[in-house]
Amino acid sequence: MIDDSLLSIGLLMLVAKLLEGLFRRGRINSIVAYTVAGILLGPLTGLVQPTVELQFVLSIGVFIFFFLIGLDEIDITSFVAVIRGRFFVAATISVLISLAVGLTVTSDILIDFGLGLDFPQAVALAGILALSSLGVVAKVLADDGRLREPLGLQIFTTVIIAELIALLVVGFTFETSGHGAFAFGSHDGFSAVGVLMLLGGIVGFTVASWLLSTRVLPHVIVFLKRVLNVPQLSFGLLLGGLFLMVVGAEKIGLHGTLGALLFGASLSRLPRQVRQDVLPGIRSTAEGLFVPLFFASAGLHLSLSFTALPLWTIVALVTVPMLGKVLGAVVGAQLTRLNISLPLATGLMAKGAAEIALLLLFFNAGIIEQDLFSLLVLIMFGYIILMPPAISYTVRRASSTATEPSAETPMPNFLPPNLLRFALDAVTVRDVMSSINHYARPMMSVRDFADRWVVPQQQDYVVVDGDELIGVVSLGKLRYLPKSEWASTPLRNVVSREPPTASLDELIEDVLQRMTEHGLTVLPIVDEDTGAFRGSVTSREILNLIIQSPTSATDMG
Repeated sequence: MIDDSLLSIGLLMLVAKLLEGLFRRGRINSIVAYTVAGILLGPLTGLVQPTVELQFVLSIGVFIFFFLIGLDEIDITSFVAVIRGRFFVAATISVLISLAVGLTVTSDILIDFGLGLDFPQAVALAGILALSSLGVVAKVLADDGRLREPLGLQIFTTVIIAELIALLVVGFTFETSGHGAFAFGSHDGFSAVGVLMLLGGIVGFTVASWLLSTRVLPHVIVFLKRVLNVPQLSFGLLLGGLFLMVVGAEKIGLHGTLGALLFGASLSRLPRQVRQDVLPGIRSTAEGLFVPLFFASAGLHLSLSFTALPLWTIVALVTVPMLGKVLGAVVGAQLTRLNISLPLATGLMAKGAAEIALLLLFFNAGIIEQDLFSLLVLIMFGYIILMPPAISYTVRRASSTATEPSAETPMPNFLPPNLLRFALDAVTVRDVMSSINHYARPMMSVRDFADRWVVPQQQDYVVVDGDELIGVVSLGKLRYLPKSEWASTPLRNVVSREPPTASLDELIEDVLQRMTEHGLTVLPIVDEDTGAFRGSVTSREILNLIIQSPTSATDMG
């Protein structure tokens, strides 16, 4: 039995990686190559069959894969930061319309297409159909050199919000469809107590994993590396921590994949230096072994059984969710005056590995049958193959027809740290630091400061005395000081002392993360050895570095 399992794994790995090399010549996504390998070895030749032993190995792969999705594509801090922004509204409208339109096919609310899903399952499946792939969008924009342009940044920002909203919908409704301790299905309806318990479980697990990954793990890793001389210690700690978090999620009633996703999302806030030390091992293991096997297993389950589905069901599943995506993007863009309807629509229609992974998860959980699973995977293949060139074309056309940026289209007022992994790899503070060499003085009155120093789009200002950093003054804090006292109050009395700082050789990604965590738009730069003040870096300067034309960024700010 062990020999048969090893034979299956060996064949799947060999064929999957060979096909990946061949498919890359045609610029076809590697996920398609892995799945085709499963089709060749499973349904077509019968050389590999899904066994219990093979499924155990694949279950490890699914946890690692969802962990990487959380790590690379989910940025909860940026999501919270933009809740009141125009891009959040556009993304939310798009997802809600896509969900509503998709639900007309996945449920029997209007027409019964014979899918046999209860309401939570129908919503979860509609959520998968409404999902967008940030990884695909980012790769297309980066390959075309559009990720630093205003249009590319707008699409990236909207997609990252839409993807997180859709993932939350899928995760929540999957838990309510009979697969967790908080589950409640169609027979009992949606229980208010069950919903609150589930939300509490998700929030509690997210907070716990965030505290572990940001407050405990970095210090433990640094300490143990200094004390112990063990090869790949960080890799072992992280991989062991992932599996423990999966078990912890299962123990409190959440699905293990949701636990892996949330744990990955919380680790995305690790300092980049720590991440660079910890993640190469787990990423190599995942991309070299578990991810190819996982998606090859999807091919093992594919069949032509979907041809037995009613023709109108097939047509509806192919066309209706796509129309919902377009309608949602157009309505969201028009209502928020983004003026990028078509490029945004194609960006939001990008599909990737997460959708196929979720479909396989639903299939293994018995939510969808093999015929529906096969049809939906083939539809996802169509999106994976067709949407990258469509995104490239619509963005290129929109950029060529726009002679100058429109004042009606705003730039995001925050920078997702995910963006820096694609656009500003290895850029340091020294490359971005402000050229300003004069700053507010501590004895200056608040009135003089407000009249002479305050500029649009900046909320925080550095206060120095010579080469000594006094602190940071925030405009929000000045609201609590009566204006009658502004003329007589020196800045020294209202600054926040000992603010977070940056060093010249620190990576910009880590600096931006610190800004976000402390709610600041500026960080002072100090000498690591002497503590002397050296300058400052602002979020606006980082944004201008990402955008190829600093002038247009200023005009649009």
